Amino acid sequence: MTETAPLAALTPADLATLAGIELGDARKLVSSYHRTGGLPRIAPAGVRRVALERARAVTHTPALTVESRAASALDPFVKYAFAAPDGARFEAVRIPLERAGRYSVCVSSQVGCALACTFCATGRMGLARNLEPWEIVEQIRAVRAELPAPGRVHGVVFQGMGEPLANLAAVVQAARVLSEPSALAIDGRAVTVCTSGLPTGIRALARELPAARLGWSVGSALEQTRASLMPIERAHPLREVLAAMGEHAALTRQSPMWAYTMLAGVNDGDDHALALARLAHAFADTYGRRPRVSLVAYNSIGPGDPYDRSSPERESRFRDVLSAEGVAAIRRYSGGSDVAAACGQLAAG
Repeated sequence: MTETAPLAALTPADLATLAGIELGDARKLVSSYHRTGGLPRIAPAGVRRVALERARAVTHTPALTVESRAASALDPFVKYAFAAPDGARFEAVRIPLERAGRYSVCVSSQVGCALACTFCATGRMGLARNLEPWEIVEQIRAVRAELPAPGRVHGVVFQGMGEPLANLAAVVQAARVLSEPSALAIDGRAVTVCTSGLPTGIRALARELPAARLGWSVGSALEQTRASLMPIERAHPLREVLAAMGEHAALTRQSPMWAYTMLAGVNDGDDHALALARLAHAFADTYGRRPRVSLVAYNSIGPGDPYDRSSPERESRFRDVLSAEGVAAIRRYSGGSDVAAACGQLAAG
């Protein structure tokens, strides 16, 4: 029996090659799928019947089940819990943007995560498996289907469950589909891929998705503290990650985004702020791009939570130290904490 491919994971070029049909027919059939969730019963205008038959013969249309939706009472964030056909569970978050009617979707790329960052609920799960490209695309389609009119998905952030660069091939393929005009038509420059710091993946991302933005979870600019928070530091120390980010910046001409989760009494002291400022200056001096620094409030990750959120006064002082050193930092709003939809809280629990 010939194995078929999930249609949601295919660009028109992929479908044309797989089915042996003309690219124009493939574009129309891919467009039909993303509008309706399936291939048409009869060939639509402008599509040859044989093209539809061949496409049907080489593809299938698996679906995710939306197990639950949790709307925050604090803000317009909505968390979705999905189940795959094999029973795997993972989550995504609908994020409202400043401009009315525009949303971003924070998607998962793995079921769980192997990197075990200590301030992340997903890191407590361990890694069950990678998500397939169609499972990533379908998260966005499911959220898009429920947007209030005339809302649209403007951007996608790979910052849900999992380490995207540990599942790079699937992330790249999904990103190509979602930025395809015949599919989800999301500008490739509105795609952000976030990482804990995998140098090989960062370099590959620059080659494969040069339009996408790169986000990096810093943890701490002091190596010993970072290693206690993020075990990946032991395998890939700061200097290796910075070198890879420098190559990414040189190839893409984009500044990386550095996210710094503030943990009371752990990484929020003046010495940590000074170290972060020096790291940002060193990166800019070496690679000619100033990183965009954002401070992220810590969100509780449940029973046995090892950390507390930094106080507003401490956060303000941290920003003042950065500013005095010539580094501007914004405070990133992380919504939906009351439904465990905020940064670091996704765990499909």
